[in-house]
Amino acid sequence: MTDSCEVLVVGAGLAGLQCARELQAAGREVVVWEASDAVGGRIRTDRVDGFLVDRGFQVLNPAYPAVRQWVDVDALALQAFGAGLRVRLPESLAVLAHPLREPGLILQTLRSGILTPRAVAGLLRWAVPAFAGPLRRSGQDVALRDALDRAGCSGELRTVVQRFLAGVLLEDVGSTSNDFALQLVRVFATGVPGVPRDGMQALPQQLADGLAAPVRTSTRVEKITPDGNGALVTASGTAIRARHVVLAADPVDAARLAGSEAPAMKGVLTHWFAADSAPTDARMLCIDGRTRPGGPLLNAAVISNSAPSYAPAGRHLIQTSALFGAGRPVPSDADVLRHAGDIFGCSTAGWELVARHEIPDALPHQPPPLRTRQPVEGPDGITVCGDHRETASIQGALVSGHRAALAVLGRPG
Repeated sequence: MTDSCEVLVVGAGLAGLQCARELQAAGREVVVWEASDAVGGRIRTDRVDGFLVDRGFQVLNPAYPAVRQWVDVDALALQAFGAGLRVRLPESLAVLAHPLREPGLILQTLRSGILTPRAVAGLLRWAVPAFAGPLRRSGQDVALRDALDRAGCSGELRTVVQRFLAGVLLEDVGSTSNDFALQLVRVFATGVPGVPRDGMQALPQQLADGLAAPVRTSTRVEKITPDGNGALVTASGTAIRARHVVLAADPVDAARLAGSEAPAMKGVLTHWFAADSAPTDARMLCIDGRTRPGGPLLNAAVISNSAPSYAPAGRHLIQTSALFGAGRPVPSDADVLRHAGDIFGCSTAGWELVARHEIPDALPHQPPPLRTRQPVEGPDGITVCGDHRETASIQGALVSGHRAALAVLGRPG
């Protein structure tokens, strides 16, 4: 006899878990199936030889409205990064720091040589809309590179902005929606990102811990067959009949199950290295701000400076990130080490590789015009959610899960 439930959520990433929590709070019977061996979707943390390594360099910004509303940030024991950047220039390693959050670094920031009057004026022309009200301006959104051109953002400061955002957006040609980039600028200006004490996976685990029934993991859905009164869902040798199905799988799997076209995705290659001594005591992200970067890396950081819990006592953990995907040469470990040493200005002799993650589908592409609040109604009555339906971010995933729950409940969202 086939099992049955009121709501089946397929996928235990942030969107699926948030949807399940809200449905449960509304009194609905909810079952969650997840294809992998743990909750989190694209947010996963591994423990390797006493180190915590996230699959892909990810951070949590407590300034996201959805995080403030639905996440107990205090319980995550967030470990914050420094509010600024260290920038590799041809002759120096400069600092650009948030003047209000890092007042002790104002002088170093002014001495960096990056903040010329012309460059700052152009940056302000570009960034001011981020703080001037809603950014959903239908018909006015353009690609990031075009918006920077129009604003007259130039010089080394433009290079720094582009390199920093390349690590966030996972693309380095400026093809992302400018409105989305400005949303991120607003969040970074009002909050300092960090990582939970127990790794980024602690975020989805917190959502999952609030469910009445544990998530059924290692259960990959093979087929969803709607029949007018719900759907029969088969997976891994089992089946369940659900009155409502919420498809919260990753964008590629969701498209397969829904019979739709998968969104374009962007990839990242992340290395994690252990060292006996840190190349810097700075808690900031480091980027290559030279016009011609010295290698493949988008950024690098000594994670253990900001998050001591990520490394055993007496050791340090360094992350590096590079773009990864079709048409790009895959950097070797030696290429990565050489560029990391160049950025930090140090020798990498003695660094040990802890983990290497190749993630081809890390983020959905977010081209202009920015399309948020995409319909949650999928084919044959299936509800669809995920960051590919809102914005490619933790904020977007949580909001999408919320809207999916409202749809199942028959409430406007």
